[in-house]
Amino acid sequence: MTQASEVAVAMDWGGTWIRVGVLDRDGKILWQDRVGHARGTGKDELLGLAEGLLREAIDWCGSRTVMGVGIAIAGPVDSETGTLYQPPNLYVLDGVSLKSLWETSLGYPVLVGNDANLAALGEFYLGAGREAAKGGTPPGTLVYLTISTGIGGGVIERGEMFLGAHGLAAEIGHMCIDASDSAPECQCGARGCLESMASGTAIASITKERIARGDFPDSSLAAESDSLTSATVLQAAGRGDALAVSVLDGVVFALSVGLTNVLHLYNPDLVVLGGGVTLGLVELDMLPRIEEMIKGRAMSEFHKEFRLVASHLGDDPGMVGAATLVWQNAQAGG
Repeated sequence: MTQASEVAVAMDWGGTWIRVGVLDRDGKILWQDRVGHARGTGKDELLGLAEGLLREAIDWCGSRTVMGVGIAIAGPVDSETGTLYQPPNLYVLDGVSLKSLWETSLGYPVLVGNDANLAALGEFYLGAGREAAKGGTPPGTLVYLTISTGIGGGVIERGEMFLGAHGLAAEIGHMCIDASDSAPECQCGARGCLESMASGTAIASITKERIARGDFPDSSLAAESDSLTSATVLQAAGRGDALAVSVLDGVVFALSVGLTNVLHLYNPDLVVLGGGVTLGLVELDMLPRIEEMIKGRAMSEFHKEFRLVASHLGDDPGMVGAATLVWQNAQAGG
């Protein structure tokens, strides 16, 4: 057996898609496939879709040596047992241990982690962190924030995931940004969370609410209210649509406050933003503005010594991180 023939099977399981890939040690995706699932899909059907993709990936590997299966999944998860705890976008899987479910049936070690934590791990070793190291500034502490359907976070400290007592640390999307009674309600049940103010879901929801109450009646978005998505709003902001620009101003403010809190909590030297909303923010050249606002709120000059960058792994950090978990487990002899 040579290292060149060793592969990891990795899954990135979000609120609307399940992606599975086969990766080599350098994070290169050799094969991948995905399947969508609608909100309201039952537990057994969801698990069947996921296991089917994993078996398809394992079959594709042929004579290659599968070193394990890594699962990056949206929501709180106990990394020791692989058990999900009240995942907001996959609630029917509450209490399910993917490790117990699949380790015996598939015949390989199964490692499970929160998707944002594993995305942070992937970025540290094979994405933005590796690029920074090549440039002579290897990160000591990397914070990753995914801004898509929801908002998740992960922290890598000296190469290790910061997980907390129960593996549930760095739920950055659920820090409170607005404590007022009128703050938008989050899917977690609280009000004013960063996720409820800056996620893709929030951008579409806030825009629809403002159209309904008559804000900016000349906005081109009014005619698209029923089919609005965050991408629609971001594109409209690029055209200078006044409503879209106003909504994005609120998003940028919420992100700058949230990331300032992150700065004070973790003192990172590298902050990486990923997810679909981030792609839109990059196209609008919003990241320098966000970084400037964070530094304007930072409590000391030392806190300002960080860089804010977009993900170097695009859509793949969760999958790359899940594979990295497999390689770490193999190295440890697990």
